Amino acid sequence: MWLPRAKSTARIRSHPACFSCSSFKDIQNLLSEDFNNSSSNGGSQIKSRPSIFHRVRIAKSILRAWSAQLPHSEPALPQPEPEPEPEPEIYLPGSENRVVVYFTSLRVVRSTFQDCNAVRSILRGFRVSVDERDVSMDARFMDELQRIMGRDKGKLRLPRVFVGGKYIGGADEIWQLHEAGELKKLVEGLHPAEVGVCEVCGGYRFILCDECSGSRKLFSEKGGFRTCAACNENGLIRCPSCSCDPL
Repeated sequence: MWLPRAKSTARIRSHPACFSCSSFKDIQNLLSEDFNNSSSNGGSQIKSRPSIFHRVRIAKSILRAWSAQLPHSEPALPQPEPEPEPEPEIYLPGSENRVVVYFTSLRVVRSTFQDCNAVRSILRGFRVSVDERDVSMDARFMDELQRIMGRDKGKLRLPRVFVGGKYIGGADEIWQLHEAGELKKLVEGLHPAEVGVCEVCGGYRFILCDECSGSRKLFSEKGGFRTCAACNENGLIRCPSCSCDPL
Protein backbone atom coordinates (compact mmCIF):
# COMPACT_ATOMS: atom_id res chain seq x y z
CA MET A 1 0.00 0.00 0.00
CA TRP A 2 0.94 3.59 -0.51
CA LEU A 3 2.34 5.58 2.39
CA PRO A 4 0.25 8.53 3.58
CA ARG A 5 1.31 11.88 2.03
CA ALA A 6 3.08 14.08 4.54
CA LYS A 7 2.24 17.75 4.81
CA SER A 8 4.94 19.99 3.47
CA THR A 9 6.56 22.37 5.98
CA ALA A 10 8.19 24.65 3.33
CA ARG A 11 7.24 28.30 3.68
CA ILE A 12 5.82 30.10 0.65
CA ARG A 13 7.66 33.30 0.02
CA SER A 14 5.56 36.44 -0.35
CA HIS A 15 8.05 38.20 -2.64
CA PRO A 16 9.15 37.19 -6.12
CA ALA A 17 11.58 34.40 -6.43
CA CYS A 18 15.13 35.10 -7.39
CA PHE A 19 16.16 33.42 -10.55
CA SER A 20 19.72 32.34 -10.76
CA CYS A 21 19.67 31.90 -14.51
CA SER A 22 21.39 34.81 -16.27
CA SER A 23 18.79 34.89 -19.06
CA PHE A 24 16.01 35.88 -16.61
CA LYS A 25 17.70 38.92 -15.07
CA ASP A 26 15.28 41.38 -16.67
CA ILE A 27 12.24 39.40 -15.58
CA GLN A 28 13.55 39.32 -12.01
CA ASN A 29 14.00 43.11 -11.91
CA LEU A 30 10.55 43.74 -13.43
CA LEU A 31 8.85 41.48 -10.92
CA SER A 32 10.68 43.06 -7.99
CA GLU A 33 9.74 46.61 -9.11
CA ASP A 34 6.12 45.64 -9.62
CA PHE A 35 6.01 44.00 -6.19
CA ASN A 36 7.55 47.02 -4.42
CA ASN A 37 5.23 49.51 -6.16
CA SER A 38 2.13 47.50 -5.39
CA SER A 39 3.10 47.09 -1.76
CA SER A 40 3.91 50.80 -1.24
CA ASN A 41 0.65 52.00 -2.88
CA GLY A 42 -1.57 49.50 -1.21
CA GLY A 43 -1.80 47.23 -4.22
CA SER A 44 -3.23 49.92 -6.50
CA GLN A 45 -2.37 49.65 -10.18
CA ILE A 46 0.09 52.17 -11.66
CA LYS A 47 -0.68 53.77 -14.98
CA SER A 48 1.78 52.54 -17.58
CA ARG A 49 3.34 54.72 -20.18
CA PRO A 50 1.68 54.78 -23.62
CA SER A 51 3.08 52.09 -25.90
CA ILE A 52 4.90 52.73 -29.17
CA PHE A 53 1.82 51.69 -31.15
CA HIS A 54 -0.25 54.32 -29.40
CA ARG A 55 2.28 57.03 -30.33
CA VAL A 56 2.28 55.87 -33.94
CA ARG A 57 -1.51 56.15 -34.10
CA ILE A 58 -1.36 59.70 -32.71
CA ALA A 59 1.29 60.71 -35.28
CA LYS A 60 -0.81 59.33 -38.11
CA SER A 61 -3.90 61.20 -36.96
CA ILE A 62 -1.92 64.48 -36.80
CA LEU A 63 -0.59 63.94 -40.33
CA ARG A 64 -4.08 63.26 -41.63
CA ALA A 65 -5.36 66.45 -40.02
CA TRP A 66 -2.57 68.51 -41.61
CA SER A 67 -3.11 66.97 -45.02
CA ALA A 68 -6.83 67.80 -44.84
CA GLN A 69 -6.06 71.48 -44.20
CA LEU A 70 -3.53 71.81 -47.05
CA PRO A 71 -4.97 72.74 -50.47
CA HIS A 72 -5.04 69.77 -52.83
CA SER A 73 -3.54 70.39 -56.25
CA GLU A 74 -5.19 68.58 -59.17
CA PRO A 75 -2.90 66.12 -60.95
CA ALA A 76 -1.56 67.41 -64.23
CA LEU A 77 -3.25 65.77 -67.18
CA PRO A 78 -0.92 64.28 -69.79
CA GLN A 79 -0.68 66.57 -72.78
CA PRO A 80 -1.44 64.90 -76.10
CA GLU A 81 1.49 64.57 -78.44
CA PRO A 82 1.31 66.83 -81.48
CA GLU A 83 0.21 64.99 -84.58
CA PRO A 84 2.74 64.93 -87.40
CA GLU A 85 1.91 67.25 -90.22
CA PRO A 86 0.74 65.36 -93.33
CA GLU A 87 3.11 65.46 -96.26
CA PRO A 88 1.92 67.57 -99.18
CA GLU A 89 0.40 65.58 -102.00
CA ILE A 90 2.49 65.25 -105.14
CA TYR A 91 0.91 65.37 -108.61
CA LEU A 92 2.22 64.59 -112.07
CA PRO A 93 0.64 66.94 -114.61
CA GLY A 94 -0.74 65.42 -117.80
CA SER A 95 -1.24 61.89 -116.42
CA GLU A 96 -4.76 62.10 -115.00
CA ASN A 97 -6.11 59.22 -117.12
CA ARG A 98 -3.34 56.66 -116.78
CA VAL A 99 -0.79 55.06 -114.49
CA VAL A 100 2.82 56.25 -114.62
CA VAL A 101 5.61 54.17 -113.13
CA TYR A 102 9.26 55.20 -112.97
CA PHE A 103 11.51 52.15 -112.89
CA THR A 104 14.85 50.81 -114.04
CA SER A 105 15.67 47.81 -116.17
CA LEU A 106 19.28 47.60 -115.01
CA ARG A 107 20.21 44.77 -112.67
CA VAL A 108 22.91 46.64 -110.80
CA VAL A 109 20.93 46.49 -107.55
CA ARG A 110 19.06 43.20 -107.42
CA SER A 111 16.43 44.23 -104.85
CA THR A 112 15.54 47.37 -106.84
CA PHE A 113 15.28 45.38 -110.07
CA GLN A 114 12.98 42.82 -108.43
CA ASP A 115 10.76 45.53 -106.91
CA CYS A 116 10.40 47.21 -110.29
CA ASN A 117 9.41 43.97 -112.01
CA ALA A 118 6.92 43.10 -109.25
CA VAL A 119 5.21 46.51 -109.43
CA ARG A 120 5.02 46.39 -113.22
CA SER A 121 3.44 42.92 -113.10
CA ILE A 122 0.82 44.06 -110.59
CA LEU A 123 -0.11 47.14 -112.62
CA ARG A 124 -0.28 45.23 -115.90
CA GLY A 125 -2.74 42.79 -114.33
CA PHE A 126 -5.44 45.49 -114.11
CA ARG A 127 -5.47 45.97 -117.91
CA VAL A 128 -5.20 49.75 -117.70
CA SER A 129 -2.95 52.15 -119.54
CA VAL A 130 0.47 52.12 -117.88
CA ASP A 131 3.17 54.56 -118.91
CA GLU A 132 6.44 52.85 -118.01
CA ARG A 133 9.31 55.31 -117.82
CA ASP A 134 12.66 53.56 -117.64
CA VAL A 135 15.22 55.93 -116.13
CA SER A 136 18.07 53.70 -117.31
CA MET A 137 17.01 54.16 -120.93
CA ASP A 138 16.46 57.91 -120.80
CA ALA A 139 18.23 60.18 -118.29
CA ARG A 140 15.52 62.81 -118.71
CA PHE A 141 13.10 60.58 -116.82
CA MET A 142 15.30 60.75 -113.73
CA ASP A 143 15.58 64.54 -114.05
CA GLU A 144 11.82 64.77 -114.31
CA LEU A 145 11.30 62.54 -111.25
CA GLN A 146 13.76 64.58 -109.19
CA ARG A 147 11.96 67.77 -110.12
CA ILE A 148 8.56 66.36 -109.17
CA MET A 149 9.61 64.70 -105.91
CA GLY A 150 11.97 67.49 -104.88
CA ARG A 151 14.70 65.05 -103.86
CA ASP A 152 18.23 64.28 -104.90
CA LYS A 153 19.05 61.31 -107.04
CA GLY A 154 20.66 59.44 -104.17
CA LYS A 155 17.49 59.65 -102.04
CA LEU A 156 15.14 58.35 -104.73
CA ARG A 157 14.47 54.64 -104.60
CA LEU A 158 12.71 53.06 -107.52
CA PRO A 159 10.01 52.30 -108.46
CA ARG A 160 7.73 55.33 -108.07
CA VAL A 161 4.08 55.09 -109.05
CA PHE A 162 1.52 57.75 -109.95
CA VAL A 163 -2.14 56.80 -110.40
CA GLY A 164 -4.45 59.32 -112.03
CA GLY A 165 -1.75 61.97 -111.67
CA LYS A 166 -1.44 61.49 -107.88
CA TYR A 167 1.66 60.05 -106.27
CA ILE A 168 0.94 56.70 -104.57
CA GLY A 169 4.32 55.44 -103.40
CA GLY A 170 6.91 52.78 -104.03
CA ALA A 171 6.96 49.00 -104.04
CA ASP A 172 5.86 48.60 -100.39
CA GLU A 173 2.85 50.91 -100.76
CA ILE A 174 1.74 49.27 -104.02
CA TRP A 175 2.02 45.80 -102.49
CA GLN A 176 0.01 46.77 -99.41
CA LEU A 177 -2.72 48.45 -101.46
CA HIS A 178 -2.91 45.43 -103.76
CA GLU A 179 -3.22 43.00 -100.84
CA ALA A 180 -5.97 45.12 -99.25
CA GLY A 181 -7.90 45.47 -102.54
CA GLU A 182 -7.56 49.27 -102.53
CA LEU A 183 -5.34 49.48 -105.61
CA LYS A 184 -8.11 48.09 -107.81
CA LYS A 185 -10.42 50.89 -106.68
CA LEU A 186 -7.77 53.50 -107.50
CA VAL A 187 -7.27 52.35 -111.09
CA GLU A 188 -10.98 52.02 -111.88
CA GLY A 189 -12.10 54.45 -114.54
CA LEU A 190 -8.69 54.84 -116.18
CA HIS A 191 -8.11 54.23 -119.87
CA PRO A 192 -7.89 50.53 -120.70
CA ALA A 193 -4.65 49.14 -122.05
CA GLU A 194 -4.31 48.51 -125.76
CA VAL A 195 -4.31 44.86 -126.74
CA GLY A 196 -1.28 43.56 -128.60
CA VAL A 197 2.40 44.46 -128.92
CA CYS A 198 3.74 47.47 -130.79
CA GLU A 199 5.13 46.42 -134.17
CA VAL A 200 7.67 49.24 -134.22
CA CYS A 201 9.51 48.67 -130.91
CA GLY A 202 8.27 45.20 -129.98
CA GLY A 203 7.01 46.37 -126.60
CA TYR A 204 10.29 47.95 -125.49
CA ARG A 205 8.94 51.50 -126.00
CA PHE A 206 12.36 52.68 -127.25
CA ILE A 207 13.96 52.64 -130.69
CA LEU A 208 17.31 53.78 -132.07
CA CYS A 209 17.64 57.47 -132.66
CA ASP A 210 17.11 58.39 -136.31
CA GLU A 211 19.70 61.17 -136.17
CA CYS A 212 22.68 59.32 -134.69
CA SER A 213 21.53 55.69 -135.14
CA GLY A 214 22.38 55.02 -131.53
CA SER A 215 25.94 56.39 -131.67
CA ARG A 216 25.00 59.37 -129.44
CA LYS A 217 27.27 61.66 -131.45
CA LEU A 218 26.98 63.49 -134.76
CA PHE A 219 29.94 64.33 -136.98
CA SER A 220 30.29 67.32 -139.23
CA GLU A 221 33.33 68.48 -141.20
CA LYS A 222 33.19 71.98 -139.75
CA GLY A 223 32.45 71.25 -136.10
CA GLY A 224 33.63 67.66 -135.73
CA PHE A 225 31.76 65.45 -133.26
CA ARG A 226 28.92 66.92 -131.26
CA THR A 227 26.25 65.55 -128.96
CA CYS A 228 23.07 64.39 -130.61
CA ALA A 229 20.28 66.75 -129.65
CA ALA A 230 17.51 64.34 -130.66
CA CYS A 231 18.34 61.69 -128.09
CA ASN A 232 20.32 63.86 -125.63
CA GLU A 233 23.30 61.50 -125.80
CA ASN A 234 21.20 58.44 -124.95
CA GLY A 235 21.22 56.83 -128.39
CA LEU A 236 17.56 55.86 -127.94
CA ILE A 237 14.27 57.69 -128.30
CA ARG A 238 10.78 56.79 -127.23
CA CYS A 239 8.75 54.89 -129.75
CA PRO A 240 6.31 57.32 -131.40
CA SER A 241 3.80 54.52 -132.02
CA CYS A 242 3.15 53.26 -128.51
CA SER A 243 4.60 55.79 -126.09
CA CYS A 244 2.73 58.64 -124.52
CA ASP A 245 3.44 62.29 -125.10
CA PRO A 246 7.20 62.92 -125.21
CA LEU A 247 8.84 64.97 -122.51
